[in-house]
Amino acid sequence: MQKLTIAIDGPAGSGKSSLARRVASMLGYLYMDSGAMYRAVALKALRRRVPLNDEQALSTIARETHVELKRPSPEQEAAGAKNCVFLDGVEVTDEIRTEEVAQAASRLATIQEVREVLVAEQQRAGAGGGIVMEGRDIGTVVFPDAELKIFLDASPEVRAQRRWKEHQEKGDKISLQEVVEEVRERDRRDRERKVSPLVRAADAVLVDNTAMGIDETARIIVMLVKERDATAAKAGRTA
Repeated sequence: MQKLTIAIDGPAGSGKSSLARRVASMLGYLYMDSGAMYRAVALKALRRRVPLNDEQALSTIARETHVELKRPSPEQEAAGAKNCVFLDGVEVTDEIRTEEVAQAASRLATIQEVREVLVAEQQRAGAGGGIVMEGRDIGTVVFPDAELKIFLDASPEVRAQRRWKEHQEKGDKISLQEVVEEVRERDRRDRERKVSPLVRAADAVLVDNTAMGIDETARIIVMLVKERDATAAKAGRTA
């Protein structure tokens, strides 16, 4: 059976990364963290002290940057790494996970030329199927023909709680209220940006995991994959 391309979109804190990684593991697919590509470019821009409102300079950096995603080692995966991320040949897996880089990446994602460069890279990396990719516009822009599209969502309060726990585990000193405000601002920016705003694809399955854990949500996605496999097999027999 041909392996599918699975696109998972959704707002910040909905659990896209954890879900995509879990589904990929269950299916034997490759997990690709699209956001890591934007974070890597953002890290390079921050290191060069490029103003985040200088779209021309940021677009130039994107064109001149090579980002590669690889499977993490068992040790890295056990420590929570999703992909090993290489920026111009140097591993930056840990460096891209700061809040400063996350916010910068969100701003870079609003620049059309930056997105065009990275979308092309994502499409090349995902050609052939057998992948699970998550982000903000995977089902609408990167892989509009994906065999299975998921729009993952949860209430803003629950998403903020999840992100706050992540901050606590890292030792970050930030209040829950600050994270709630951060999530709401991120939602507004993602949904209102002119370039590839966060929207649910017309053929995406809406999955609300406000009251569900990652394992339960992953089982639902795997069930949907099996349903599509069965439908494709039936269509093949009757063709």
